[in-house]
Amino acid sequence: MPKPRRKQPQNPGEIPANAHILGAGEIVRQPVTETVETNFMPYAMSVILSRAIPEIDGFKPSHRKILYTMYKMGLLNGPRSKSANIVGRTMQLNPHGDAAIYETMVLLSKGHEKLLHPYVDSKGNFGKYYSRDMMWAASRYTEARLEKLSGELFRDIDKNTVDFTDNYDATMKEPTLLPVRFPSVLVNINSGVAVGMASAICSFNLAEVCATTIALSKDPQHDLLDTLPAPDFAGGGQVLFSRPLFAEIYETGRGSLRVRAKYRYDKTANCIEIYEIPPTTTAEAIIDKVVERVKAGAIREISDIRDETDKSGLKIAIDLKRGTEPDRLMQRLFKCTTLEDTFACNFNVLIHGSPRVLGVRALLQEWIAFRQSCIRRRVEFDLKKAQEKLHLLEGLAKILLDIDKAIQVIRETEEEAEVTPNLMVAFGIDEVQADYVAEIKLRHLNREYILKRTADIEQLKKDIAEMLGILASGTKIRNIMVKELEEVAKTYGQPRRSEIIYAEELPVIEEPKAVADYPVTLFFTRQGYFKKITPASLRMYDQQKCKEGDAVAQTIETTNAADLLFFSDKCQVYKTSAAEFEDTKASVLGDYIPAKLGMEDGESAVYMAVTSDYAGWMLFAFENGKVAKVELSAYATKTNRRKLIKAYSDKAPLAAALQLEQEGDCLMEATSGRVLLFHTGAIAPKTTKDTQGVAVMTLRRGSTVKRLQLFSEGQLKTPARYRTRGLPAAGAIPTPEERGEVQLSFEE
Repeated sequence: MPKPRRKQPQNPGEIPANAHILGAGEIVRQPVTETVETNFMPYAMSVILSRAIPEIDGFKPSHRKILYTMYKMGLLNGPRSKSANIVGRTMQLNPHGDAAIYETMVLLSKGHEKLLHPYVDSKGNFGKYYSRDMMWAASRYTEARLEKLSGELFRDIDKNTVDFTDNYDATMKEPTLLPVRFPSVLVNINSGVAVGMASAICSFNLAEVCATTIALSKDPQHDLLDTLPAPDFAGGGQVLFSRPLFAEIYETGRGSLRVRAKYRYDKTANCIEIYEIPPTTTAEAIIDKVVERVKAGAIREISDIRDETDKSGLKIAIDLKRGTEPDRLMQRLFKCTTLEDTFACNFNVLIHGSPRVLGVRALLQEWIAFRQSCIRRRVEFDLKKAQEKLHLLEGLAKILLDIDKAIQVIRETEEEAEVTPNLMVAFGIDEVQADYVAEIKLRHLNREYILKRTADIEQLKKDIAEMLGILASGTKIRNIMVKELEEVAKTYGQPRRSEIIYAEELPVIEEPKAVADYPVTLFFTRQGYFKKITPASLRMYDQQKCKEGDAVAQTIETTNAADLLFFSDKCQVYKTSAAEFEDTKASVLGDYIPAKLGMEDGESAVYMAVTSDYAGWMLFAFENGKVAKVELSAYATKTNRRKLIKAYSDKAPLAAALQLEQEGDCLMEATSGRVLLFHTGAIAPKTTKDTQGVAVMTLRRGSTVKRLQLFSEGQLKTPARYRTRGLPAAGAIPTPEERGEVQLSFEE
C-alpha cells in the first residue's frame, strides 16, 4: 500500500502539528546594517587580510604557505619532489582543496612563464600563461623544487627575523612574513580581487628595483625614473613610455600603462609572426578577435591566421594577401585587438594589517623599513647567541686554572644534584656556567681542549662590540641592506625583457581613405605635366593639348587607386596616388608635377612609374653605360612619406628610366649610333635604391647612352645582329636599310 501523504500546511506561515523546532516559522526583523556587520564584514575582512591582497614581502598567504612548506621539505637544495606530495604537505598549513593549492604553485613556477623571476623550478607540463587552452598536467605527473632565488626569501628565517604564528589547528608554526632580501613585491606581477577592493602590481626588472632601492635609501628625493625607467614583463613586449603617466603611477600607485606585442615580418612567406604579447591577454583571445574583425569585413588583408606555439615559445602566424603593407596592418590590429592592451596598476598592499594604495616610492620606503627591522632582529639574535657563548667560555676559562680541582670536586660530591652548586662555590661561577662544565665529557677535561675552546673569547668580544655598534647606528644597518641588495642584483639580475618605446615617437599611420576605384588613363609629358582622364572623356576628345614644344612621353591605362612614383632629375622620387588628382579633359594642360608635389627649385620630373602592388623592377640607364635594376618594393614605404631621397644613383647622369612588370628584352642606343639588344634577366636586381648598377654597354670615347626602351617584336629586322652572349657589349650600328625603315622607332 502507498504511504499516506503528510498533510501540507494550508498557509505559508502555518506550522505542522508534529513540528517542534524552536522559533520555526517566526519572522524576525533585523536591520540591514546589523546583518552586514555580523555576517558579511567578517567574511570581507578575511578575504582582504588572508587571501587576495599581498603584503610587504610580496606574497599572499597562499603563496607563503606553499613556499615555506617546500623550504621545510628541503626542496631548496635537494632533488625535485612530486607536486602531489608538495600539495599534500601544504594542506597542513592551508586548509583548502588540493586543486587551489596546485594552481597557486603552477602560477609560481618557471614552466608557466608568468613570473619575471619564478620561485619554483618545475618539471613537466605546467601550462603557459599566454594560452587559455594549454592547461597544466595533474599534480601526480609533475615535479618541482625551489629556484635558487627562493633562498633569498628564507635567508636567516631561523634567526627570529620575522614573527611566527600557529597554523589553523595549532599543530605547527608558520611565518607571518618572509624575510625577503630584495623588494619581491615589485619584482613579480601580482593581482587579486578582494571584497570592495583589488590589487594589481606590475613587475619590474630585479636589477633596476635593487638599484632604485639603494638610491632611495640614500636620497629620499631620488628621481625614480632615472633607475626604474619602466615595468618589465616576463612575456616581453613593448612598453609605451610616457614620462608624466609613469611619474603619476610611481607616486600614486594608480594608472594604466600600455603594452603592445612584438612581431617580425617574413618576406619569403609573406607572413607576420607575433612572438611576444601583453601580459593581460592570451593567444586565443587575439586570434578570436582578429577572426571576428575579418568576418565583419573590417580587415581584408589577412588570408589566414593560426597558432604555431610550440616548445620554442609563443608564435601567432598571420598570412597576408599580396600587396599588403605589414606595418600598416599591424597598426590597425593594435587598435582593434588586444595585441596592444592596457595594464591597470593598483598598488594595493597590506601594511601592518591595513590595506593601503602606495606609489613605488612609498612602497619601497615601507620595504626598506621592513628589511631594516629584519636585519636588526637578526643582529639581536646573533648578539644574544654570542653573549651566551661568551658567558659559557668565560666559565670554562676559570676551570683552566685548576682542572684537577674540578675533577676532585665532582668525585667527592656524593649526590648528582650537588655537583653544580659545588662547582659554583669552588670556582666562583654561576649556575649556567657550572651546568656547562658539569656536562663536559671526561675525555675533554684536558688543557688542549679547554685552550681551543677559550681561544675564541677575544674574537667573540670583538664581534659583540661590532654588533652593539650596528644596533646603535641606523647607517650601519642601511649599509648592510645595501650590500645585500647589491649581491642579489649581481647574482640574479637579468637583462630587460620588455622593450621601452616612447609613445610620442610612434609613427602615426593614418587609416587609408576610401578611394573610388575606376579605370583611368594617365598622361605624362616631357616637361612634367600630368593628366588623369576617364575612358568616357577620352572617347569624346583624344587629341591631347600640350604646351608649345612639349609632347606626351608616357600614356598608361590603370585605375584611380594606383600609386604614382615621379622620379626627378635630382635623384629623388615623389610618391602620390592617382586619386590625389582631379579627373580632367584632353583639352587642358593638366597639373604641373614639380609644383603639385612641392619639388625643390630647379627640380624637374623625368619619369612616372605606376603600381598598385609594388611588384616588378625599375631600370635606370646611366650615360656611362651602366644599368641599375632596383626592386620596385624598395620604394614601398611604411609611412605616408611623399619624398624619398637617393631614389637612384648620382654617380653618373641618368639617361633613361624604365618600369618593368616582368623580365624582357630592352633596346639601348648610344650617341655614337650603336644599338644593343639585351635581356633584363641578365642584370641582378638590388634592394638598394642608389646602387650604381652593372656595365651593360661598352662605349667609345666621347660617346654616351641616350635612350632605353622595351623591345617589341618587329621593331628590328634582324634582332640577332644586336644581341650578345655576355655583358657588357658594344652593340651594333643599324644598317641603312633598317635606318630608312620605320622598324627602328625609338621615342624622341
